[in-house]
Amino acid sequence: MATKRKSDLELIEDFRKGDQSSFEELLSRYSSKVFSLASRLTRNTEDAEEVLQDVFVTVHRKIGSFEGKSSFSSWLYRVTVNAAFMKLRKRRQDLSVPLEDIIQQPQSVAALKSPETTFVDAQSIRHQMLEALEIAIRKLPDDYRPVFILRDVDGLTSREVSKILDLTVPAVKSRLHRSRLMLRRRLTRFIDEQRVENQPDDLDLALTSGE
Repeated sequence: MATKRKSDLELIEDFRKGDQSSFEELLSRYSSKVFSLASRLTRNTEDAEEVLQDVFVTVHRKIGSFEGKSSFSSWLYRVTVNAAFMKLRKRRQDLSVPLEDIIQQPQSVAALKSPETTFVDAQSIRHQMLEALEIAIRKLPDDYRPVFILRDVDGLTSREVSKILDLTVPAVKSRLHRSRLMLRRRLTRFIDEQRVENQPDDLDLALTSGE
């Protein structure tokens, strides 16, 4: 007769009693999931491997304080998200998010360019926009930044994000909506500033008009 598969809580209890193999079983169950999530968050295999190691060091150290109020997987994913964002804070990440999906004003980008704008100019403008977006994402409040990155950058569903962050689906949608509004305001302000900088001054207008 096959041995019944132990639940996560049973393995945790066995580990607390000194059974090291129980922790190894938990590690076996969740290593691939933790690595997959870390890879999505860091977009870097080496960083993801380091996050995986950090996560299970943390779990080994803190599992005794796990109270079981949420599922072990949700708790583990929260640890993973925290470890991944600690890793991200240590390096500058190039986040390639479609600007139009956030600011919902594709014409605003075009408004920065004159008919004489060259391809190099256009690339420069887009690079500046991406830099502004990256800075804006980093400045999002801690409660909102993970939701935005998991949902809009990495493409997870609201239900998946809710499980990872231990939030309700409505809470995820609310934070995502507010994140988009904050980013839209900051990027719109950036666009307005660039438009002003690209406007010719009065002397230029006088010269080109022949006055």
